[in-house]
Amino acid sequence: MSKESFRDLKNELELKNAEIDELYMELEAKKEEINKLKLYSTKLKYLNKNLEDKLDTKIDYDKATMKELDDLQEKIKEKDMIIEDKHDQVKYLRSLIDDYKHQINSNTENLELQLRKISKNYEELLKQKDLIIEKQDEHIDNLIKSKEEIIKSNKTNVISLKLQNEKYQEIIDKFTKTN
Repeated sequence: MSKESFRDLKNELELKNAEIDELYMELEAKKEEINKLKLYSTKLKYLNKNLEDKLDTKIDYDKATMKELDDLQEKIKEKDMIIEDKHDQVKYLRSLIDDYKHQINSNTENLELQLRKISKNYEELLKQKDLIIEKQDEHIDNLIKSKEEIIKSNKTNVISLKLQNEKYQEIIDKFTKTN
């Protein structure tokens, strides 16, 4: 082999080594890029998990709120039953008063005077009862309105979180497809 062909081979070998070095550098750059994409993918997975946890927490909170509202409804039903019982008691009292009126009519004028006093007290009780019923009706209406507003708000929050979750899922899917 001549010196010139040996030099040519040596030059060619140096060129090939330089090409190999360039390819190694490109490979390292690609590895760094892959690592960055893996880190970004991990970050997105963490964000997605975080959002899912927040959504689960919100759903649990909303369930607890719904349970509280159901408990309130139960209490309202109990109050309604008490009111109905009071109505029955009032009806019973009215019938007693009517019976007493008949007895008083057969008795002295003094007994009629006492009956008038009882009737006045009864009317005051009825007014108080009506005021109590009105206040309870207002309270019940306010509770129902509050419950409806909470339900609307919770539905809006759940829909918003679902849409955000879908957007993040699309981003994750794009990155997984590109990798």
